[in-house]
Amino acid sequence: MLCAPADCVVETGCRGATAAFRRLAANAHSTAEHDILGYRVNRIGVRRGTQGRVVTEGICAFLAGVWLLQQLPALPAPSWSWLMPLLLPALGRGPWLRLPAALSLGFLLALVQAHWNLGYRLQPELEGKSLQVTGTLASVVQEDARRLRFDLEPDTLTLAGQAVPAPRRIRLSWYRSDQRPRPGERWRLLLRLKRPRGFANPAGFDYAGWLYRQGVDATGYVRSSPLNRRLGPPRWDSLLLRLRHRIGRLIDLRVANRPGAGLLRALVIGDRSGLEREQRELLRRTGTSHLVAISGLHIGIVAGFGFLLGRFLWGRSSLLSGRFAAQRAGAVAGLGAALLYAALAGFSIPTRRALIMTAVVLGGVALNRPVRPSRALAQVLLLVLLTDTGAVLAPGFWLSFGAVAVILGALSGRLHRPATAAGVGRIQLAVSLGLLPLLLAWSLPVSLASPLINLLLVPLFSMLVVPLALLATLAGLVSDALGGLLFHGLGMALEWFWSGLGLIDTMTASWQLAGGVERPLWQVVALVGGVLLLQSPAGIPGRWLGLLPLLLLIWPPTQPPPRPGGFRFDLLDVGQGMAAVIRTRQHTLVYDAGPRYSARFDAGRAILAPFLQWSGVGRIDRLILSNGDADHSGGARGLLREIPAGRIQSGEPERIGLVGVEPCRAGEAWSWDGVRFRFLHPTAGEWRGNDASCVLRVEGRAGSLLLTGDIERPAERSLLRQAGRQLDVDLVVVPHHGSRTSSSPGLVAATSPRFALVAAGYRNRFGFPRPEVVARWRAAGAAVAGTAGEGAIHFEFGADGELTGPSGWRRDHARYWNGDP
Repeated sequence: MLCAPADCVVETGCRGATAAFRRLAANAHSTAEHDILGYRVNRIGVRRGTQGRVVTEGICAFLAGVWLLQQLPALPAPSWSWLMPLLLPALGRGPWLRLPAALSLGFLLALVQAHWNLGYRLQPELEGKSLQVTGTLASVVQEDARRLRFDLEPDTLTLAGQAVPAPRRIRLSWYRSDQRPRPGERWRLLLRLKRPRGFANPAGFDYAGWLYRQGVDATGYVRSSPLNRRLGPPRWDSLLLRLRHRIGRLIDLRVANRPGAGLLRALVIGDRSGLEREQRELLRRTGTSHLVAISGLHIGIVAGFGFLLGRFLWGRSSLLSGRFAAQRAGAVAGLGAALLYAALAGFSIPTRRALIMTAVVLGGVALNRPVRPSRALAQVLLLVLLTDTGAVLAPGFWLSFGAVAVILGALSGRLHRPATAAGVGRIQLAVSLGLLPLLLAWSLPVSLASPLINLLLVPLFSMLVVPLALLATLAGLVSDALGGLLFHGLGMALEWFWSGLGLIDTMTASWQLAGGVERPLWQVVALVGGVLLLQSPAGIPGRWLGLLPLLLLIWPPTQPPPRPGGFRFDLLDVGQGMAAVIRTRQHTLVYDAGPRYSARFDAGRAILAPFLQWSGVGRIDRLILSNGDADHSGGARGLLREIPAGRIQSGEPERIGLVGVEPCRAGEAWSWDGVRFRFLHPTAGEWRGNDASCVLRVEGRAGSLLLTGDIERPAERSLLRQAGRQLDVDLVVVPHHGSRTSSSPGLVAATSPRFALVAAGYRNRFGFPRPEVVARWRAAGAAVAGTAGEGAIHFEFGADGELTGPSGWRRDHARYWNGDP
């Protein structure tokens, strides 16, 4: 049971929260009984026929309370959790008291768990310090050409020989290491750590939130040091972890350099790190990502095979069948098989959720106590929330429970038992339609062809791919020859799978609705109403009217464009690099594409492209890569794979590596929608490196801005001579990320901006921006803001002459897990 720290909440309050729905406040004058999770409880004036409704209402209110807590930018004081015991009696009253009490209990239990989780985070004063840790490797080791990645559970953490509070779990990278640590081993390492943090951009992935859900309290890297050494062999309790590691290495060996290797690792041990970015995107576009995440589908498959096999074998013995029904024995076998598969997948969050659902259903069969499906779903929902209130932060939580609810509704209404392919197809269509509002609410891509694709692939994975993958794994652990043969065949088959899925993706490209588009609440509500009407029983008149809200999908919402003479400016958070977007009424200019961090991740594809899609931009009119350095141009290829560009320019076109890149030259000017653009640098001559950066001035009715790239003092002196009064602007992006080699006093005085923005990564290794540079801009009267602290920074240069901003995405969309300490 989860309990809060002693200084946060008394133990009785925590116990009361976890038992809130095991009893509904027993009352001596009750006339009806409830049975929830095995506890018989009472309530006045409730007929037996309404028991399920009362329980479901209470659990839904509890869910709403948990969800509300997750929307807060900061947590309330933990002392509020004292209210939990006081709220329990209200659960036995009428709905006007019962439902608010259930909602409040959900809110307070989530508050207790959130304070408990955040209490283990790395202390802010330890960020960037050299720390010595002893601990145990607690995950499968992921390896690529550059680094090793693994999780460590610390035993001790010291700074200069003094013990300091240790996080529960640390995610580490070890670059260029000749060591090969194995799961379960104890190590002593020298580390540099920081608190969990991610980029903060519109339509961006919340990495800090993902780390929070995984229970990771710090991230960092291993420093090169003679102190780094193995302290002992793997511990006995790491047997399962070592087995998962061995299976992963076995798959890598047997299916090496084939597209199916990553998919097999995902299906067998739940490790999706081997999937290439293109494969992940293909799965998302076709609505088949659930096929490679070990969750309800896969656990259900294994439990079903275990049930059938256990029932068959048990039924062969009349002696055993006489003592214990084969049906019940099959349920025990199915539950055991599901437990083993979940363990093999590392008990990941989706796996635990599916295992709880399986345990409730098969447990009822094994105990000869059939559970109504709707009641079972509500009980599973409650159990998941009691054990992990943070589960509501994941789209998979809503999609999995939503899918089961839709299936139950379809089976209890029109479809009953689908004995034909047409019946199964109708269920698949119902699920796809029912999940549509959830996908749109989470800004996920929607494929209108996904019902047909899943109708083909779900049986294929259920009956062939998953069972054969597990069989090949078992055979590989016993016999190299047999395992190698099965893995070779699976590898070839999965190559065909990827090729076929790619072909389907190409054929159905026009059926896809791009993700990352934020829809207003009224559209989501209208879509929910339309889906509910379409899913209603056949006797209800006017069901066809549910199709009308679906027409909203044809016209995705777009932001109203600026009026002529106005423009929008966004400086995105891409870490240690730069990417900016300028949008006029009918045109889009992108200045720099951010860095390329690895073969699988670059800012252009992961940050810029989703932002442009979120903004309704389908084509870049002009892409300017200020110079050839990787932190400015590394994301260009990834960006262009997603969104085409009309014209590409750079201060160092020969270093970009793209066809058709033109040089930018001082004096070139153009106008878009009443907004004027002019290059101020580089002038004619031999400019190289940072000083070759394109310097762009943009002016509208509300003011002007200056984009400076990486120019240093030689280029700044040239600008002062050549540009003169054109340097006087309202907003400057500080040159070279705030390096001391830039931002000379002359440039600062000549620009005299109201705002100075710094594009730099959080706690970057260069120490940008330098304190003396920040002080220089502030002394000139500029308000200084940086992407490291603010995330993406937005300004609106209005056509009415008003300049509004800055607005920082991290501050305006803060959540308690990603705010600054």
